Amino acid sequence: MKVLLATQKPFSASAVKLIREVVEKAGYEFCTLEKYPAQEDLVKGVADADALIVRSDKVTAEVLENARNLKIVVRAGAGFDNVDLEAATAHGVVVMNTPGQNSNAVAELAIGMMIFMARTQFTPATGSEIQGKKLGIQAFGNVGRLVGAKAKALGMDIMAIDPFLPTEKIVEGGALPAKDLDELYSSCDYVSIHIPATPQTIRSIGYDLITKMPKGATLVNTARKEVIDEEGLMKALTEREDLKYVTDVAPDNYAVLREKFSSRVFATPKKMGAQTGEANVNAGIAAAAQIVDFFVNGNTRFQVNK
Repeated sequence: MKVLLATQKPFSASAVKLIREVVEKAGYEFCTLEKYPAQEDLVKGVADADALIVRSDKVTAEVLENARNLKIVVRAGAGFDNVDLEAATAHGVVVMNTPGQNSNAVAELAIGMMIFMARTQFTPATGSEIQGKKLGIQAFGNVGRLVGAKAKALGMDIMAIDPFLPTEKIVEGGALPAKDLDELYSSCDYVSIHIPATPQTIRSIGYDLITKMPKGATLVNTARKEVIDEEGLMKALTEREDLKYVTDVAPDNYAVLREKFSSRVFATPKKMGAQTGEANVNAGIAAAAQIVDFFVNGNTRFQVNK
């Protein structure tokens, strides 16, 4: 069995070493394809692979069509919208993610972003404190719960909404349940977004929701850029000079937003949520272990396609 680690944005060297150890201990061949310059390199590289580990790399229908031996793809992270699930299913390829492995890294980044914006992006201007402010969490899964716990420890009040969780689970997680998104956005000084990009969520956060936020509020996005309606965001920031937006996923119109709104908008240079040594190791080892477990025991616990 050949396991290919294909990462345009590479794991740390220490993480790769540990991933290799898991794969080779199981008796499988381990290969890497790092910092590849073009998508066709992935198409060619996966040709004889039996298993594939990726990060944000695009596992398209073309990739799957050319992967004649491929049996499993593991996305080292929670999101999996970079994998064509329909094509994978059509080719008999199991797709898995590694939920929870990057959660703490993303949660810490979300908290850091709030503080960064509250303190005027660390410029000499007078900022504010997050203690005593209300944080709304949109999606209360692994990351959302961690963000809530950390924010609560810093003295914030927590409100959350998640259509897939019963109210009692939100309460058990230490948050006040919001009855709908209107209440979440209109009640909170900060809203932290943790939803996936799906047909239902793409461009779902726009002018109407953003302009419901209280005076001086900040919207924090460590999820996917596609969930934001960029035209609506632009309009909201134009009409509401008190609002702020900070994101780990730069919008397509970021240069315009930054020029027009300056310190009220900030995006990280590249997606940083999982960019810690610990998250690299956790997600990478989990991906390798899931592949071994799949081949040895047929375990498909974290399968995301059918």
